[in-house]
Amino acid sequence: MANSKYWNEKIETMPVQELRKYQLSKLREQVKHCYNNSAFYQKKFKNAGLKPGDIKTLDDLQKIPFTVKNDLRDNYPLGMLAVKHAEIVEIHASSGTTGNPIIGAYTTNDMDAWQELMARSIYTTGGRKEDVIHIAYGYGLFTGGLGFHYGAQKIGTMTIPVSGGMTQRQIKLMKDLGATVLCCTPSFAVYLAEAMVKEGVDPKKDLKLRIGLFGAEPWSDKIRERIEADLGIEAFDVYGLTELCGPGVSIECSQHKGLHIWEDHFIIETINPETGEVLSPGEEGELVFTTLTKTGIPMLRFRTRDISVINTEKCACGRTHARMIRVRGRSDDMLIIRGVNVFPSQIEIAVMSFPELAPHYQIVVDRPGALDTFAVKLELTEKASKNKKLDKNALKSNIQGKIHSITGLSADIEIVKCGEIPRSEGKAKHVLDLRKGKM
Repeated sequence: MANSKYWNEKIETMPVQELRKYQLSKLREQVKHCYNNSAFYQKKFKNAGLKPGDIKTLDDLQKIPFTVKNDLRDNYPLGMLAVKHAEIVEIHASSGTTGNPIIGAYTTNDMDAWQELMARSIYTTGGRKEDVIHIAYGYGLFTGGLGFHYGAQKIGTMTIPVSGGMTQRQIKLMKDLGATVLCCTPSFAVYLAEAMVKEGVDPKKDLKLRIGLFGAEPWSDKIRERIEADLGIEAFDVYGLTELCGPGVSIECSQHKGLHIWEDHFIIETINPETGEVLSPGEEGELVFTTLTKTGIPMLRFRTRDISVINTEKCACGRTHARMIRVRGRSDDMLIIRGVNVFPSQIEIAVMSFPELAPHYQIVVDRPGALDTFAVKLELTEKASKNKKLDKNALKSNIQGKIHSITGLSADIEIVKCGEIPRSEGKAKHVLDLRKGKM
Protein backbone atom coordinates (compact mmCIF):
# COMPACT_ATOMS: atom_id res chain seq x y z
CA MET A 1 0.00 0.00 0.00
CA ALA A 2 2.72 2.48 1.00
CA ASN A 3 4.44 2.14 -2.37
CA SER A 4 1.25 2.59 -4.42
CA LYS A 5 -0.09 5.94 -5.57
CA TYR A 6 -3.62 4.59 -5.14
CA TRP A 7 -5.55 3.79 -1.96
CA ASN A 8 -7.85 1.41 -3.87
CA GLU A 9 -6.27 0.83 -7.29
CA LYS A 10 -8.96 -1.55 -8.57
CA ILE A 11 -11.74 0.98 -7.96
CA GLU A 12 -9.81 4.16 -8.82
CA THR A 13 -8.57 2.86 -12.19
CA MET A 14 -11.60 0.74 -13.10
CA PRO A 15 -12.33 0.84 -16.86
CA VAL A 16 -15.18 3.28 -17.52
CA GLN A 17 -17.55 0.67 -19.02
CA GLU A 18 -17.07 -1.52 -15.96
CA LEU A 19 -17.55 1.51 -13.69
CA ARG A 20 -20.85 2.34 -15.44
CA LYS A 21 -22.13 -1.24 -14.95
CA TYR A 22 -21.19 -0.99 -11.28
CA GLN A 23 -23.00 2.35 -10.99
CA LEU A 24 -26.16 0.97 -12.60
CA SER A 25 -26.22 -1.98 -10.21
CA LYS A 26 -25.77 0.32 -7.22
CA LEU A 27 -28.31 2.84 -8.56
CA ARG A 28 -31.02 0.21 -8.86
CA GLU A 29 -30.28 -0.92 -5.30
CA GLN A 30 -30.41 2.67 -4.05
CA VAL A 31 -33.70 3.42 -5.83
CA LYS A 32 -35.33 0.30 -4.32
CA HIS A 33 -33.99 1.25 -0.88
CA CYS A 34 -35.43 4.76 -1.20
CA TYR A 35 -38.80 3.56 -2.52
CA ASN A 36 -39.22 0.85 0.10
CA ASN A 37 -37.94 2.74 3.15
CA SER A 38 -38.36 6.50 2.62
CA ALA A 39 -41.87 7.98 2.82
CA PHE A 40 -40.48 11.11 1.15
CA TYR A 41 -39.16 9.28 -1.92
CA GLN A 42 -42.11 6.91 -2.10
CA LYS A 43 -44.42 9.92 -2.40
CA LYS A 44 -42.07 11.55 -4.92
CA PHE A 45 -42.05 8.44 -7.10
CA LYS A 46 -45.83 8.00 -6.97
CA ASN A 47 -46.38 11.67 -7.90
CA ALA A 48 -44.08 11.16 -10.90
CA GLY A 49 -45.76 7.89 -11.87
CA LEU A 50 -42.54 5.95 -11.31
CA LYS A 51 -41.64 2.59 -9.81
CA PRO A 52 -38.15 1.23 -9.05
CA GLY A 53 -38.43 -1.16 -11.99
CA ASP A 54 -38.63 1.82 -14.37
CA ILE A 55 -34.94 2.55 -13.73
CA LYS A 56 -33.32 0.09 -16.15
CA THR A 57 -30.40 2.21 -17.45
CA LEU A 58 -28.28 5.07 -16.17
CA ASP A 59 -30.13 7.41 -18.55
CA ASP A 60 -33.38 6.47 -16.75
CA LEU A 61 -32.04 8.40 -13.76
CA GLN A 62 -33.35 11.52 -15.53
CA LYS A 63 -36.91 10.28 -14.98
CA ILE A 64 -36.51 10.87 -11.23
CA PRO A 65 -37.47 14.35 -9.97
CA PHE A 66 -34.77 16.50 -8.37
CA THR A 67 -34.21 16.67 -4.61
CA VAL A 68 -33.47 20.17 -3.29
CA LYS A 69 -32.13 21.66 -0.09
CA ASN A 70 -35.59 22.84 0.99
CA ASP A 71 -36.78 19.23 0.97
CA LEU A 72 -34.42 18.56 3.87
CA ARG A 73 -35.44 21.76 5.65
CA ASP A 74 -39.15 21.00 5.21
CA ASN A 75 -38.62 17.50 6.60
CA TYR A 76 -36.43 18.65 9.50
CA PRO A 77 -35.10 16.98 11.52
CA LEU A 78 -35.30 13.35 10.34
CA GLY A 79 -38.32 13.17 8.05
CA MET A 80 -36.20 11.91 5.15
CA LEU A 81 -34.75 8.90 6.95
CA ALA A 82 -34.68 5.67 4.97
CA VAL A 83 -33.79 3.51 7.98
CA LYS A 84 -35.09 3.09 11.53
CA HIS A 85 -33.96 5.69 14.07
CA ALA A 86 -32.05 3.01 15.97
CA GLU A 87 -29.76 2.48 12.96
CA ILE A 88 -28.42 6.06 13.07
CA VAL A 89 -25.07 6.22 14.87
CA GLU A 90 -23.95 9.82 14.17
CA ILE A 91 -25.49 13.18 13.31
CA HIS A 92 -23.93 16.15 11.51
CA ALA A 93 -25.56 19.38 10.41
CA SER A 94 -25.09 22.61 8.47
CA SER A 95 -25.08 25.94 10.31
CA GLY A 96 -28.76 26.61 9.67
CA THR A 97 -28.15 30.36 9.28
CA THR A 98 -31.02 30.64 6.77
CA GLY A 99 -33.58 28.46 8.58
CA ASN A 100 -33.60 24.89 9.83
CA PRO A 101 -30.15 23.28 9.59
CA ILE A 102 -29.54 20.51 7.07
CA ILE A 103 -29.20 17.25 8.99
CA GLY A 104 -26.80 14.51 7.96
CA ALA A 105 -27.72 11.18 9.60
CA TYR A 106 -25.21 8.34 9.32
CA THR A 107 -25.64 4.60 9.72
CA THR A 108 -22.68 2.33 10.44
CA ASN A 109 -22.56 1.64 6.70
CA ASP A 110 -22.47 5.39 5.96
CA MET A 111 -19.65 5.95 8.45
CA ASP A 112 -17.58 3.13 6.93
CA ALA A 113 -18.11 4.54 3.43
CA TRP A 114 -17.22 8.09 4.56
CA GLN A 115 -14.04 6.92 6.26
CA GLU A 116 -13.03 5.02 3.12
CA LEU A 117 -13.72 8.06 0.91
CA MET A 118 -11.71 10.36 3.15
CA ALA A 119 -8.76 7.94 3.36
CA ARG A 120 -8.84 7.64 -0.43
CA SER A 121 -8.97 11.42 -0.80
CA ILE A 122 -6.08 12.12 1.57
CA TYR A 123 -4.03 9.36 -0.06
CA THR A 124 -4.69 10.84 -3.52
CA THR A 125 -2.94 14.07 -2.46
CA GLY A 126 0.10 12.16 -1.18
CA GLY A 127 -0.85 11.81 2.48
CA ARG A 128 0.67 8.68 4.00
CA LYS A 129 0.91 6.88 7.34
CA GLU A 130 4.23 8.62 8.04
CA ASP A 131 2.59 12.07 7.87
CA VAL A 132 1.42 14.30 10.71
CA ILE A 133 -2.00 15.73 9.80
CA HIS A 134 -3.02 19.03 11.38
CA ILE A 135 -6.80 19.47 11.15
CA ALA A 136 -7.99 23.06 11.56
CA TYR A 137 -11.49 22.54 10.21
CA GLY A 138 -14.24 22.91 12.79
CA TYR A 139 -15.17 19.78 14.74
CA GLY A 140 -18.62 18.91 16.07
CA LEU A 141 -21.73 19.16 13.89
CA PHE A 142 -19.73 20.58 10.96
CA THR A 143 -18.54 17.67 8.79
CA GLY A 144 -15.11 19.12 8.01
CA GLY A 145 -13.05 18.32 11.10
CA LEU A 146 -14.33 14.83 11.84
CA GLY A 147 -14.40 13.89 8.15
CA PHE A 148 -10.67 14.48 7.80
CA HIS A 149 -10.12 12.95 11.24
CA TYR A 150 -11.79 9.67 10.26
CA GLY A 151 -9.84 9.48 7.00
CA ALA A 152 -6.53 10.19 8.70
CA GLN A 153 -7.23 7.49 11.30
CA LYS A 154 -8.04 4.99 8.54
CA ILE A 155 -4.63 5.68 6.97
CA GLY A 156 -3.00 5.49 10.40
CA THR A 157 -1.34 8.91 10.53
CA MET A 158 -0.61 10.98 13.61
CA THR A 159 -3.57 13.35 13.79
CA ILE A 160 -3.71 16.76 15.50
CA PRO A 161 -7.43 17.58 15.99
CA VAL A 162 -7.08 21.30 16.73
CA SER A 163 -10.35 22.51 15.15
CA GLY A 164 -10.71 26.24 14.39
CA GLY A 165 -9.44 29.33 16.21
CA MET A 166 -6.47 29.55 18.62
CA THR A 167 -4.20 30.72 15.82
CA GLN A 168 -1.03 31.16 17.87
CA ARG A 169 -1.51 27.76 19.48
CA GLN A 170 -2.05 26.18 16.06
CA ILE A 171 1.24 27.60 14.80
CA LYS A 172 3.08 26.36 17.89
CA LEU A 173 1.62 22.86 17.58
CA MET A 174 2.40 22.67 13.86
CA LYS A 175 5.98 23.63 14.60
CA ASP A 176 6.52 21.49 17.70
CA LEU A 177 4.77 18.36 16.42
CA GLY A 178 6.17 18.55 12.90
CA ALA A 179 2.90 18.78 10.99
CA THR A 180 3.31 17.85 7.33
CA VAL A 181 -0.31 18.12 6.13
CA LEU A 182 -2.61 21.08 6.83
CA CYS A 183 -6.39 20.71 6.49
CA CYS A 184 -8.52 23.87 6.73
CA THR A 185 -10.47 26.45 4.70
CA PRO A 186 -8.38 28.42 2.18
CA SER A 187 -9.34 31.60 4.07
CA PHE A 188 -7.84 30.26 7.27
CA ALA A 189 -4.69 29.15 5.43
CA VAL A 190 -4.21 32.75 4.25
CA TYR A 191 -4.84 33.97 7.80
CA LEU A 192 -2.37 31.46 9.25
CA ALA A 193 0.33 32.58 6.80
CA GLU A 194 -0.17 36.21 7.88
CA ALA A 195 -0.12 35.26 11.56
CA MET A 196 3.11 33.28 11.11
CA VAL A 197 4.86 36.38 9.78
CA LYS A 198 3.72 38.36 12.84
CA GLU A 199 4.88 35.53 15.13
CA GLY A 200 8.30 35.48 13.49
CA VAL A 201 7.77 32.00 12.08
CA ASP A 202 9.02 31.18 8.59
CA PRO A 203 6.85 28.26 7.41
CA LYS A 204 9.39 27.23 4.80
CA LYS A 205 12.23 27.00 7.33
CA ASP A 206 10.56 26.45 10.71
CA LEU A 207 7.76 24.05 9.68
CA LYS A 208 7.63 20.73 7.87
CA LEU A 209 4.39 21.39 5.98
CA ARG A 210 4.33 19.96 2.46
CA ILE A 211 0.63 19.47 1.60
CA GLY A 212 -2.53 21.52 2.18
CA LEU A 213 -6.08 20.18 1.76
CA PHE A 214 -8.45 23.12 1.45
CA GLY A 215 -12.20 23.31 0.90
CA ALA A 216 -15.60 24.34 2.33
CA GLU A 217 -15.64 27.57 0.26
CA PRO A 218 -14.94 28.58 -3.36
CA TRP A 219 -11.38 29.77 -3.98
CA SER A 220 -9.42 30.78 -7.05
CA ASP A 221 -6.12 29.68 -8.57
CA LYS A 222 -4.72 33.06 -7.54
CA ILE A 223 -5.45 32.25 -3.89
CA ARG A 224 -3.85 28.84 -4.41
CA GLU A 225 -0.71 30.49 -5.76
CA ARG A 226 -0.58 32.86 -2.78
CA ILE A 227 -1.03 30.03 -0.24
CA GLU A 228 1.58 27.83 -1.93
CA ALA A 229 4.06 30.71 -2.09
CA ASP A 230 3.49 31.83 1.51
CA LEU A 231 3.45 28.38 3.15
CA GLY A 232 5.77 26.54 0.77
CA ILE A 233 3.30 23.70 0.18
CA GLU A 234 1.33 22.00 -2.58
CA ALA A 235 -2.35 22.94 -2.24
CA PHE A 236 -5.23 20.59 -3.12
CA ASP A 237 -8.90 21.43 -3.53
CA VAL A 238 -11.44 19.30 -1.62
CA TYR A 239 -15.20 19.12 -2.27
CA GLY A 240 -18.10 17.81 -0.26
CA LEU A 241 -21.55 18.60 1.07
CA THR A 242 -23.36 17.74 4.30
CA GLU A 243 -26.21 16.34 2.19
CA LEU A 244 -23.90 13.81 0.50
CA CYS A 245 -21.51 12.80 3.29
CA GLY A 246 -19.36 15.85 4.02
CA PRO A 247 -15.85 16.19 2.52
CA GLY A 248 -14.72 13.23 0.45
CA VAL A 249 -17.02 13.57 -2.57
CA SER A 250 -14.14 14.67 -4.80
CA ILE A 251 -10.53 15.82 -4.58
CA GLU A 252 -7.66 16.94 -6.81
CA CYS A 253 -4.82 14.61 -7.69
CA SER A 254 -1.25 15.77 -8.35
CA GLN A 255 -2.21 16.79 -11.91
CA HIS A 256 -4.41 19.64 -10.56
CA LYS A 257 -6.71 19.40 -13.57
CA GLY A 258 -10.01 18.96 -11.77
CA LEU A 259 -11.29 17.09 -8.73
CA HIS A 260 -11.88 13.34 -9.09
CA ILE A 261 -15.46 12.47 -8.17
CA TRP A 262 -15.58 9.04 -6.52
CA GLU A 263 -18.04 7.55 -8.98
CA ASP A 264 -18.40 4.22 -7.18
CA HIS A 265 -20.29 6.23 -4.51
CA PHE A 266 -21.87 9.05 -6.56
CA ILE A 267 -23.42 9.65 -9.98
CA ILE A 268 -22.76 13.18 -11.25
CA GLU A 269 -24.86 15.23 -13.68
CA THR A 270 -24.71 18.86 -14.76
CA ILE A 271 -27.90 20.75 -15.54
CA ASN A 272 -28.95 24.17 -16.75
CA PRO A 273 -29.80 25.84 -13.40
CA GLU A 274 -32.68 27.75 -14.99
CA THR A 275 -34.40 24.97 -16.94
CA GLY A 276 -33.18 21.75 -15.32
CA GLU A 277 -32.04 20.45 -18.72
CA VAL A 278 -29.25 17.87 -18.47
CA LEU A 279 -26.04 19.09 -20.09
CA SER A 280 -23.22 17.20 -21.80
CA PRO A 281 -19.78 16.79 -20.21
CA GLY A 282 -17.72 19.91 -20.87
CA GLU A 283 -20.69 22.28 -20.54
CA GLU A 284 -20.81 24.54 -17.49
CA GLY A 285 -23.82 24.00 -15.28
CA GLU A 286 -25.16 23.16 -11.84
CA LEU A 287 -23.86 19.95 -10.27
CA VAL A 288 -26.44 17.28 -9.39
CA PHE A 289 -25.42 14.25 -7.31
CA THR A 290 -27.07 10.89 -6.68
CA THR A 291 -25.68 8.82 -3.81
CA LEU A 292 -25.11 5.13 -4.52
CA THR A 293 -24.09 3.78 -1.12
CA LYS A 294 -25.78 6.11 1.40
CA THR A 295 -28.42 4.40 3.55
CA GLY A 296 -29.40 6.86 6.34
CA ILE A 297 -30.63 9.77 4.22
CA PRO A 298 -29.92 8.84 0.59
CA MET A 299 -30.05 11.54 -2.07
CA LEU A 300 -31.52 11.02 -5.54
CA ARG A 301 -30.61 13.79 -8.00
CA PHE A 302 -29.70 16.34 -5.36
CA ARG A 303 -29.29 19.86 -6.75
CA THR A 304 -26.16 21.37 -5.19
CA ARG A 305 -26.44 24.91 -6.65
CA ASP A 306 -22.67 24.65 -7.28
CA ILE A 307 -21.54 25.73 -10.75
CA SER A 308 -18.84 23.65 -12.45
CA VAL A 309 -17.84 21.65 -15.54
CA ILE A 310 -17.40 17.87 -15.75
CA ASN A 311 -14.50 16.23 -17.60
CA THR A 312 -14.96 12.49 -18.29
CA GLU A 313 -11.58 11.88 -19.97
CA LYS A 314 -9.10 9.58 -18.25
CA CYS A 315 -6.66 11.58 -16.13
CA ALA A 316 -2.89 11.43 -16.60
CA CYS A 317 -2.68 10.11 -13.01
CA GLY A 318 -4.36 6.92 -14.23
CA ARG A 319 -7.67 7.41 -12.45
CA THR A 320 -10.76 6.90 -14.57
CA HIS A 321 -13.29 8.67 -12.34
CA ALA A 322 -14.73 11.87 -13.83
CA ARG A 323 -13.35 15.22 -12.73
CA MET A 324 -15.10 18.47 -11.88
CA ILE A 325 -13.30 21.75 -12.33
CA ARG A 326 -13.04 23.90 -9.21
CA VAL A 327 -16.47 25.27 -8.29
CA ARG A 328 -16.81 28.77 -9.75
CA GLY A 329 -19.50 29.70 -7.30
CA ARG A 330 -22.97 28.77 -6.15
CA SER A 331 -25.98 29.73 -8.23
CA ASP A 332 -27.63 30.94 -5.01
CA ASP A 333 -24.50 32.96 -4.10
CA MET A 334 -24.46 34.60 -7.51
CA LEU A 335 -25.16 38.33 -7.37
CA ILE A 336 -27.29 40.00 -10.01
CA ILE A 337 -26.03 43.57 -10.19
CA ARG A 338 -27.65 45.91 -12.71
CA GLY A 339 -28.85 42.81 -14.57
CA VAL A 340 -25.38 41.24 -14.75
CA ASN A 341 -24.51 37.90 -13.10
CA VAL A 342 -21.48 38.28 -10.81
CA PHE A 343 -19.75 35.60 -8.74
CA PRO A 344 -17.55 36.60 -5.78
CA SER A 345 -14.83 34.39 -7.26
CA GLN A 346 -14.62 36.75 -10.25
CA ILE A 347 -13.77 39.62 -7.92
CA GLU A 348 -11.22 37.44 -6.18
CA ILE A 349 -9.48 36.77 -9.49
CA ALA A 350 -9.30 40.53 -10.13
CA VAL A 351 -8.02 41.28 -6.62
CA MET A 352 -5.31 38.63 -6.76
CA SER A 353 -3.96 40.11 -10.00
CA PHE A 354 -2.37 42.95 -8.00
CA PRO A 355 0.65 42.17 -5.78
CA GLU A 356 -0.06 45.35 -3.78
CA LEU A 357 -3.30 43.84 -2.47
CA ALA A 358 -3.80 41.35 0.35
CA PRO A 359 -6.12 38.38 -0.39
CA HIS A 360 -8.97 39.94 1.59
CA TYR A 361 -11.90 41.78 0.07
CA GLN A 362 -15.50 42.73 0.69
CA ILE A 363 -18.20 43.26 -1.94
CA VAL A 364 -20.90 45.73 -0.91
CA VAL A 365 -24.07 45.93 -3.02
CA ASP A 366 -26.89 48.35 -2.24
CA ARG A 367 -29.89 50.01 -3.85
CA PRO A 368 -30.39 53.44 -2.27
CA GLY A 369 -32.49 54.57 -5.24
CA ALA A 370 -33.57 53.03 -8.52
CA LEU A 371 -30.17 51.54 -9.41
CA ASP A 372 -27.77 49.14 -7.73
CA THR A 373 -24.51 50.45 -6.31
CA PHE A 374 -21.49 48.15 -6.52
CA ALA A 375 -18.47 48.74 -4.28
CA VAL A 376 -15.42 46.63 -3.51
CA LYS A 377 -13.38 47.21 -0.36
CA LEU A 378 -9.77 46.09 -0.70
CA GLU A 379 -6.77 45.93 1.57
CA LEU A 380 -3.12 46.71 0.92
CA THR A 381 -0.40 44.28 1.89
CA GLU A 382 1.74 45.29 4.84
CA LYS A 383 4.59 46.15 2.48
CA ALA A 384 2.37 48.25 0.22
CA SER A 385 0.85 50.03 3.26
CA LYS A 386 4.32 51.31 4.16
CA ASN A 387 5.17 52.38 0.61
CA LYS A 388 4.79 56.17 0.62
CA LYS A 389 5.41 56.30 -3.13
CA LEU A 390 2.41 54.11 -3.91
CA ASP A 391 0.00 55.87 -6.26
CA LYS A 392 -3.37 54.77 -4.85
CA ASN A 393 -5.36 56.62 -7.51
CA ALA A 394 -3.54 54.79 -10.28
CA LEU A 395 -3.98 51.50 -8.43
CA LYS A 396 -7.72 52.14 -8.02
CA SER A 397 -8.05 52.92 -11.71
CA ASN A 398 -6.22 49.72 -12.68
CA ILE A 399 -8.39 47.64 -10.32
CA GLN A 400 -11.55 49.18 -11.74
CA GLY A 401 -10.38 48.32 -15.22
CA LYS A 402 -9.63 44.73 -14.25
CA ILE A 403 -13.02 44.22 -12.56
CA HIS A 404 -14.76 45.78 -15.55
CA SER A 405 -12.93 43.51 -17.98
CA ILE A 406 -14.05 40.43 -15.99
CA THR A 407 -17.60 41.40 -15.05
CA GLY A 408 -18.54 44.17 -17.48
CA LEU A 409 -19.45 46.39 -14.50
CA SER A 410 -17.86 49.49 -13.02
CA ALA A 411 -17.18 49.28 -9.31
CA ASP A 412 -16.40 51.90 -6.68
CA ILE A 413 -13.07 50.94 -5.13
CA GLU A 414 -12.08 51.61 -1.53
CA ILE A 415 -8.51 50.75 -0.53
CA VAL A 416 -7.72 50.42 3.18
CA LYS A 417 -4.58 49.66 5.18
CA CYS A 418 -3.38 46.17 6.02
CA GLY A 419 -5.49 44.49 8.69
CA GLU A 420 -8.64 46.64 8.38
CA ILE A 421 -10.86 44.03 6.73
CA PRO A 422 -12.15 41.50 9.33
CA ARG A 423 -10.44 38.10 9.20
CA SER A 424 -12.22 34.76 9.36
CA GLU A 425 -11.04 31.60 11.09
CA GLY A 426 -13.70 29.63 9.23
CA LYS A 427 -15.49 30.36 5.98
CA ALA A 428 -14.80 33.86 4.70
CA LYS A 429 -17.72 36.27 4.33
CA HIS A 430 -17.00 38.32 1.23
CA VAL A 431 -20.44 39.70 0.34
CA LEU A 432 -22.57 42.34 2.03
CA ASP A 433 -25.84 42.68 0.10
CA LEU A 434 -27.83 45.57 1.55
CA ARG A 435 -30.61 45.41 -1.05
CA LYS A 436 -32.88 43.04 0.87
CA GLY A 437 -36.22 44.71 1.40
CA LYS A 438 -35.40 47.35 -1.22
CA MET A 439 -35.92 45.21 -4.33
